[in-house]
Amino acid sequence: MFTLPDSYVWDFWLVDDGDQYHLFFLYASVALQNPDARHHRASVGHAVSPDLRSWERIEDALVRSDAPAFDDLATWTGSVVRADDGTWHMFYTGATLTSLGNVQSVGVATSRDLIRWTKGGSNPVLEADSRWYEVITDGTWNDQAFRDPFVYRQKDGTWRMLITARSNHGPVDDRGVIGTATSTDLTDWRLERPLTEPGAGFGQLEVLNTAEIGGRSVLFFSCLRGELSAERRASGSTGGVWAVVADGAGAWDPSNAQQITDDDLYVGRVVEDRESGQPMFLAFRNSALSGDWLGGVIDPQPIRVVDGRVVVEPAGLMTITR
Repeated sequence: MFTLPDSYVWDFWLVDDGDQYHLFFLYASVALQNPDARHHRASVGHAVSPDLRSWERIEDALVRSDAPAFDDLATWTGSVVRADDGTWHMFYTGATLTSLGNVQSVGVATSRDLIRWTKGGSNPVLEADSRWYEVITDGTWNDQAFRDPFVYRQKDGTWRMLITARSNHGPVDDRGVIGTATSTDLTDWRLERPLTEPGAGFGQLEVLNTAEIGGRSVLFFSCLRGELSAERRASGSTGGVWAVVADGAGAWDPSNAQQITDDDLYVGRVVEDRESGQPMFLAFRNSALSGDWLGGVIDPQPIRVVDGRVVVEPAGLMTITR
């Protein structure tokens, strides 16, 4: 699996440039001596692989900015897409610490080669809007959840961003929604009302991302047990990775989400194995049976949709070269 002996490794995202797979991942030094402290020290690392199994770590992609800045606390999870002119755009979470708590917003960095990244001069490109989304001044959550941007191109050629966010209304423990914005050029973004309503059973839907599996559009997100609604916890649900197969209209309903991992795994993503054409599932190791936090990205595992249900299968090992 993909691990680093001197660092905690957790959230990650992937992109295939046609020659290599690129793994961008959050990491922080184990010198912190407490994995819970990693979030305020996160940088974005980078590794490459020809086959999703043998990885070589290369130079880091992003670090936090000097204060004052929207990302002066840490750089968090994002996604990478390629514009029509060949420029790669990395949309990522910027975190800053205010007197009221951690405020998150969305920034962008660009690259011609996926190696050297330049942060945008107009960052952040998107922030929570209190017309639809909960903001830190509401005082109902431990931070301003507006993070984990996932960008993909729609059939009409426009770009859509999915964002981990919370509604400005509804039960406090059940306000998790799919935040969203659209763009025609990856530069100018229009924030829109959430794609879903609160009440699906989640305090937040972390690291939203989509994949087409067997001709079905599947939405993935993660939620820890402590951030599920009280009603969903009472039903016996635990934390982990969740999946939603789109309905006939192409919409996802998180209230119908299927839990596909326990809390031992977190942040599920799917990428196609170029050689076999098989969709592969990856996640990071969240906790052991003992409850200890582990970290590190698991081996790629085949994933299918069978009778409307998402099925993840076991697979072999990944290695990393330093």
